[in-house]
Amino acid sequence: MIPFKAVILSGGSGTRMWPLSREAYPKQFLTLGGEHSLLQQTVLRIDPLAQSSQEIDLLPPLFVCNEAHRFLVAEQLRELDKQPDTIILEPLGRNTAPALTCAALIAVREGTDPVMAVMPSDHVVRQGRAFRDTLSQAIALAAKGHVATFGIVPTRAETGFGYLRAGQKLEGPARVLEAFVEKPNLETAKHYLKSGDYLWNSGIFVLRAKVWLEAIGCFRPDILDACEQAVNAGVRDSDFFRLDKGAFAGCPSDSIDYAVMEKIAGQGSSAVVLPLDAGWSDLGSWPALWEVEDADERGNLVHGDAYLQDVSNSLVHASERFVAALGVSDLIIAETADAILVAHKDSAQNVRDVAAFLKQQGRYEYRHHLKIHRPWGTIETISKGERYQVNHLMVRSGMHVATQLHHHRAEHWIVVKGTAKITRGEEQESFLLTENQSTYIPIGVRHRLENPGRIPLELIEVQSGAYLGEDDIQRFQEPQS
Repeated sequence: MIPFKAVILSGGSGTRMWPLSREAYPKQFLTLGGEHSLLQQTVLRIDPLAQSSQEIDLLPPLFVCNEAHRFLVAEQLRELDKQPDTIILEPLGRNTAPALTCAALIAVREGTDPVMAVMPSDHVVRQGRAFRDTLSQAIALAAKGHVATFGIVPTRAETGFGYLRAGQKLEGPARVLEAFVEKPNLETAKHYLKSGDYLWNSGIFVLRAKVWLEAIGCFRPDILDACEQAVNAGVRDSDFFRLDKGAFAGCPSDSIDYAVMEKIAGQGSSAVVLPLDAGWSDLGSWPALWEVEDADERGNLVHGDAYLQDVSNSLVHASERFVAALGVSDLIIAETADAILVAHKDSAQNVRDVAAFLKQQGRYEYRHHLKIHRPWGTIETISKGERYQVNHLMVRSGMHVATQLHHHRAEHWIVVKGTAKITRGEEQESFLLTENQSTYIPIGVRHRLENPGRIPLELIEVQSGAYLGEDDIQRFQEPQS
């Protein structure tokens, strides 16, 4: 049997689908084009592979993500009742070539040389069986030493994608990968579509771990050296593997395409491309949702609590509030608790300019939603004003908020669901609160919040004081159990 391990890349800056996506909550964590998030869809897409092919030994997947996103990845996997092999934490972004190199180094530590499929976590594939059929073919080729990539069968003359030029046929549908081609102008794209030899670059690659390590060592030994140092000095923490920050910071940034694939394309038959016709989309902008979701009879896509009258070819996404649209067409209207986007479909690519403006201004709407995910649960701002802020806290069963104190604010906690264990003061006074009970944490008092129950703990937190910034916090090391 062929050992197979998916390597799922969970990066992104959260600019293309703003305001739903943010830097701290990029689009792979959103539920788009299905009932699950894009990351969850990626995992579920691979799951049936073992049933469809008796020659493939399906191993637990590896994930590579930004350290700030680690608990989002872990929580979304927990919702699927999935146990990852490892979640590799990048202390900073260095593009896809270092990400794959670190994954390959960790994969071969156990003495195996699995075939790996490295793929983004923020794509939609509507036809899972067709995807798995192509993946099975790619795995068989990779087991023989080939480096395979998927070329998306184009459906239009697209100028926003890079292309792959396919050469002579090999086994089955596989063809020699002759070259990577940059984004074309419209006339060139029309020629590509007509010729049948050009496919969209999917960013999905299938190859053995040691084949990649040999290739990256040949073409970019500086990347391999830095990644080896980052892995060797890394630390495992439960499901997480933390790459060494100093070593990884010294790693050059480069993509799989530029570092290796463009150099081996056209050099014999080692690099191959398989056409993929499976309803694929990279959801590069808001209009891409029309490719993966079913519009109504007037071409509208509607999510959430909305009312439309005389509206056509528009998207209305209501996350928190009721949205009404009257007598408009070709609009994108996306609402969240703290921001509203109204854009013509033709201007959708400029949404990233809004995110850039917010980042330049230091506005929180670039990075966070009002609901922020923490290792222990979530915190959502309900209301705030001068000298006060009201939050909704959810603490998962068995989790706790680290012992801390605040120098400028007091906190009042009201339990609305579940049971809270409070530890307060220098004497470590400990007591339980249940629904409709409350307590007060004065300024400068050490405190700890824990959920000892079996259901999520929900509280209303009222902060008051002269300064309410998140940096007004002094954390204390937890006692060893």
